[in-house]
Parts: sequence; C-alpha cells; structure tokens
Amino acid sequence: MNVKTIERNGTLIAFVQSDEVIISDAQSALDFVMSINYETGCNHIAINKQTITEDFFKLSNCLAGEILQKFVNYNVKFAIIGDFSHYQSKPLRDLIYESNHGKDIYFVPTEEEAFDKLASV
Repeated sequence: MNVKTIERNGTLIAFVQSDEVIISDAQSALDFVMSINYETGCNHIAINKQTITEDFFKLSNCLAGEILQKFVNYNVKFAIIGDFSHYQSKPLRDLIYESNHGKDIYFVPTEEEAFDKLASV
C-alpha cells in the first residue's frame, strides 16, 4: 500500500494506491479509515478501485452499503478512482449516480477528478 498526502485548495487528501485488496468487508473498511486517519491526519481519502474487493460492486450482498456507511459514520469523504462503465447493474449505476451528486462518496475516473471533488466538500 502506497499512501501520499495531497493538498488541494487547503484540504489534505490521503491518496492510497495498492494492487492488493485492502477493503474486503465493513471491519477492514473501519480499520482502513482509522489507520489512514492516524497516519496522515486526513479525513478525505482517495483510493484506486483495485483496493476494494470486487464483491463491493455486487449490491445484492449489501457489502457496499456496510462499507460506505463506515465512511459516512466517521465523517470521511471518500473517492474511488477507476472505470465503472462496464458494470451493467442498474442499482449499482444508481448508487454511483446518487453518490456523485452527494457530499460524501464519489466514484470518479481520474485522480484529478477525485482530488477536485474531495477538495470541494
């Protein structure tokens, strides 16, 4: 896991890159949030999509809701960076759409867009 701290418009953002799955369930999400906050002091986090288990994107198992709730409960603004265009699930597309119009969770294609979104909230 590679963690960099980015400053954008006065907001500190932890940018986490990994080729390994770090977030696989609600407890690992909570551990991740607490670890990043302790190491960097950031409550704005951007990660690459590969960092989250692929099961997250199957909404029928409720994993996405459990994981995202941890970020919201701990007031962490969170961006997931990757290509989401190949997902055909309407509920998942709706989740992505609604999240991107909120103020807590974002699904974005690029690092720059993630940093811009997180710095604006």
